[in-house]
Amino acid sequence: MKSKNNEIAALEKLIQKYQASYYNGEAEISDGEFDLLWDELKKIAPDSEVLKKVGTGFDVDGFPKAKHLIPMGSQEKASNPQEFLAWVKKQIAKIDEINASLTDKKKQLTKIFIVQFKMDGASLELQYEKGILIRAVTRGDGITGDDITPNARRMSGVVQKMNVSFTGGVRGEVIMTHDIWESKYPAKANCRNAANGIMRRKDGEGCENLHLIVYDASAMDDDQFFKDELQKIDWLKKRGFVTSESQSFTAPEDIIAYREKIAKTRDQLPFDIDGLVVKDNETDMSDLRKARPEKQIAFKFELETAFSFLREVIWSENGATYTPVGIIDPVRLAGTTVKRASLNNPDMIRAMELKIGSAVSVVKRGEIIPKIEGLAPNKDISSDETTEIIFPQKCSICNSTLLDAGTRLYCPNPECPKRLLHRLEKWVSVLNIRELGEKLLLQLFEKGIKQIHQLYTIKAEDLAEYDRMGEKSAIKVIRHIQTKRELTLAQFIAGFDFEGIAETTMDKVAGAGFDTLEKLQEASVSDLSAVFGLGEITAKIIADGLKECAKEIKEVLKTKVISIADPPSEETQPLRGISFCFTGELKTMKRGAAEEKIKALGAQAKSAVVKGLSYLVTNDTTSGSSKNKKAKELGIPIIDEDQFIKLIQSAPQKNDKLVQGELF
Repeated sequence: MKSKNNEIAALEKLIQKYQASYYNGEAEISDGEFDLLWDELKKIAPDSEVLKKVGTGFDVDGFPKAKHLIPMGSQEKASNPQEFLAWVKKQIAKIDEINASLTDKKKQLTKIFIVQFKMDGASLELQYEKGILIRAVTRGDGITGDDITPNARRMSGVVQKMNVSFTGGVRGEVIMTHDIWESKYPAKANCRNAANGIMRRKDGEGCENLHLIVYDASAMDDDQFFKDELQKIDWLKKRGFVTSESQSFTAPEDIIAYREKIAKTRDQLPFDIDGLVVKDNETDMSDLRKARPEKQIAFKFELETAFSFLREVIWSENGATYTPVGIIDPVRLAGTTVKRASLNNPDMIRAMELKIGSAVSVVKRGEIIPKIEGLAPNKDISSDETTEIIFPQKCSICNSTLLDAGTRLYCPNPECPKRLLHRLEKWVSVLNIRELGEKLLLQLFEKGIKQIHQLYTIKAEDLAEYDRMGEKSAIKVIRHIQTKRELTLAQFIAGFDFEGIAETTMDKVAGAGFDTLEKLQEASVSDLSAVFGLGEITAKIIADGLKECAKEIKEVLKTKVISIADPPSEETQPLRGISFCFTGELKTMKRGAAEEKIKALGAQAKSAVVKGLSYLVTNDTTSGSSKNKKAKELGIPIIDEDQFIKLIQSAPQKNDKLVQGELF
């Protein structure tokens, strides 16, 4: 729990830091690196409040605020051809269905995609009234931004008066060319940083050095103004705008080839781009208004590779596992200085034939910490001296001999204090026992609570003697520990902290038929490794963990406080596949109790309004809160507490209607 919480907190802090620097014109990292941080936080903490903000709180003070005509949401991203092709498959599904029903091949439909450069600058919306520029608004939080109209008027590419009477918005990217940056602003980290800072200067100085390249437009109160994206680009050119490079394609393979071509030649462009934007040629204003439009995607370039020298290897300790991290000579990678890089595991070190002093290639491929992928292309390059990498031999806590299993180096001692404490932390995290914080758990551990089942033997009178506790607090903690919980098999096993085995992994195992504790304990490594996407290494970790914790599993179940739910079925979990988000106070129960009720019925409790949410529950259904607005925007039903209670009470009989949101 501690490790994951620390990782989440560190990610949130970094994202907020880099958002602040970006929106204040001094971005410290590239879009690509920021995307990696964002995606990692989304993966490990999808409900984080930080992910709900585009730039709220980071606009520069001193400019008036203004709303966008159409929300400037974020784009879906694909970082490799596989992710891009998965998106394409969704886009052409309907056309494939129509074509399959047509006997005349000449009448079959073809999907046209428009591909544009994804410029690495700062987004800006120009707002026009009857052809006259009245406002220029920065991206801000996606809904509201800074009105920097005086500065925008000084930029090249900003059309002050159109040759037609047009009311609506034009979107573009404010960029600085390489030659301007090199000659006038070399102190800035890159062109994007320089452009961001200058466009927000209160005195407007330097804005004449900026250029606006446009890529989109929308007419107020006329969703049919533009028939398609190609016609839109042509219209913008005729109005005097400089437009983004645009190409049309019908074959996704050709788009992938085009991306490879542009990636190799982008250094020859006068400005920076960090990928391509791929759009459906058919203009769809309803999609454009979504927080994350579905009919366009950012097809990012692969991040660059940097070369450095490995100077030291330190071993990060997480629970029982020791993970190698390389310390390298500082090197610039995608706009930032990198000094540490992951080495993954012992086998990776051996496979790469790494030594201290080796010249190494460093990349970022979806991880927060850059990775050492191997030796530099010329393996003969090295520093003056190279020495072997020393692996730790003994556990830093219990002094047991570490076990080198190739894919991981770990302490095999089941009684290792560090390992036992980590397991307690994981259990508390999985069960979400909020009153049992890290400091209190550490005190309990030091007092002799080493095993999970021992948590259920603690008495309130004993706990009351602990630091900053008191009788009332102690009773509250014990009440929460002793609250009876029926866990899914996946939750139960995840709580025992088998190395690297998350609840999602165990859900996959249970879904493959190992859906009871008995079946799971009887399964061999071979049986488990046959589960799709699992693999032999993960299967062995699960099998070994079950054997090691067999006695403790029995002891926990003996407490009668914890039980394992029967395998889910439509009868026992009628709300399976349904999700709820609660906001505001409930009258008849606490939010935690409501969440427990729906979980018992198979539903999910989410802390944020996201795409795919089934219901938002609030006693103020007409409020203008952000959650209510988001739910309306996504078409998610908003229900009050009475409707919610009616829904869960009728769940066994009306699950088919619940799934379709038809009950109300």
